[in-house]
Amino acid sequence: MASHCEKNHLPPDSTPHLNGDANTHLPKRPKIAPTFISDSEIQSEFAHHDPSVARINNGSFGCCPSSVISAQQQWQLKFLRQPDWFYFNELKKGILESRTIIKDLINAEHIDEVSIVDNATTAAAIVLQKIARDFSEGRFEKGDAAVMLHYAYGAVKKSIEAYVSRAGGYVIEVQLPFPVKSNDEIIFEFRKALERGKANGRKVRLAVIDHITSMPCVVIPVKELVKICREEGVDQVFVDAAHAIGCTDIDMQEIGADYYTSNLHKWFFCPPSIAFLYSRRSPNHSDLHHPVVSHEYGNGLAIESAWIGTRDYSSQLVVPSVLKFVNRFEDGIKGIKKRNHEAVIKMGEMLAESWKTHLGCPPNMCASMVMVGLPSCLGISSESDTLRLRTHLREEFRVEVPIYYRAPKKGETAPITGYARISHQVYNKFEDYVKFQDAINELVQTGFTCTQLSK
Repeated sequence: MASHCEKNHLPPDSTPHLNGDANTHLPKRPKIAPTFISDSEIQSEFAHHDPSVARINNGSFGCCPSSVISAQQQWQLKFLRQPDWFYFNELKKGILESRTIIKDLINAEHIDEVSIVDNATTAAAIVLQKIARDFSEGRFEKGDAAVMLHYAYGAVKKSIEAYVSRAGGYVIEVQLPFPVKSNDEIIFEFRKALERGKANGRKVRLAVIDHITSMPCVVIPVKELVKICREEGVDQVFVDAAHAIGCTDIDMQEIGADYYTSNLHKWFFCPPSIAFLYSRRSPNHSDLHHPVVSHEYGNGLAIESAWIGTRDYSSQLVVPSVLKFVNRFEDGIKGIKKRNHEAVIKMGEMLAESWKTHLGCPPNMCASMVMVGLPSCLGISSESDTLRLRTHLREEFRVEVPIYYRAPKKGETAPITGYARISHQVYNKFEDYVKFQDAINELVQTGFTCTQLSK
């Protein structure tokens, strides 16, 4: 007689079956394909947008789906219902969860490297105030250099003027070409600027590099420029990437900058306003502080930023809801970036062909925005013209799009001096770009020039 152990021992190639018959296999359950968000559901999420406007300027203010707006309202009500309970039990925990999601999205090494602030302008102030203290407290010498791109965002330029220049820094602008044909052109000009910065024995203490310039918009080869900074002994590197998260690939450990900021309300569907500031863990970076000093001063930037007095923190708390929305799309944020890039290039090429112009840079130097040349016969001759034309398109044609003025080069004939920056986000339709195309064609056909717009 077999032992108890022998009777219950299964041969190596046997598996138990629910029906007790080793030769009978239960039918496999069919795999259920994931259900992704439909076009109609996308339009429903953005039904609060003005349907009469061709909104092809997501780059300026971003967008927020209705499901996330609802989540934000719930956070606001939680605070209003019982603010003391909310403050002691919900706020810090919720902001930590948002920081953790951001850390994973950007591949930061540690949660302490990620702080949440209002926007990239606030983040720039935090970094540049720290640089100003380095000058004023003698860690940097008066006349040491700071390098930034000529196309740096206007508010960041003002911050550099307010903090770095006033503290004694010598600011050098990298003159970039536009239109631009390759990354090599940018790298060449950046190296030249660093050489100027190091002239006469100066040290380059700071490089401010855009990841995606605003106007004109171009994806900058940040990894390459940061590497050059390390090779050339630049003390600290700050990447202003206001447009980056949700728009192009970002990886803190690959990029290697000391500081990096990006808005989540532009291309990552958060309500305004929220940005992250990444600060690489280093003893040299411990003196970062929020410009608004409150009770948490001295507890580290992330903690300081999480409480700067009574205010609405709801936009910083909805990041988990945004991630849920993003993951309704095939391949999540990666799929959205691919979808937007392919669509904006296609629309840009359609417009350029219609107007017999060109794009401002190759497709591989674009993300979800692209510069498209406008017909030279429109007579755009100044930045004031671009603002007036933009207003005219908004008021007369219901098209929302920013326009960039490019000064003509000496000897150019019939130069293209105006470029439209078109964006593509998931809510955009083909008809939005046709509306813009038709508006410009109508202006051309009627002999319109910018001189006809009132001064």
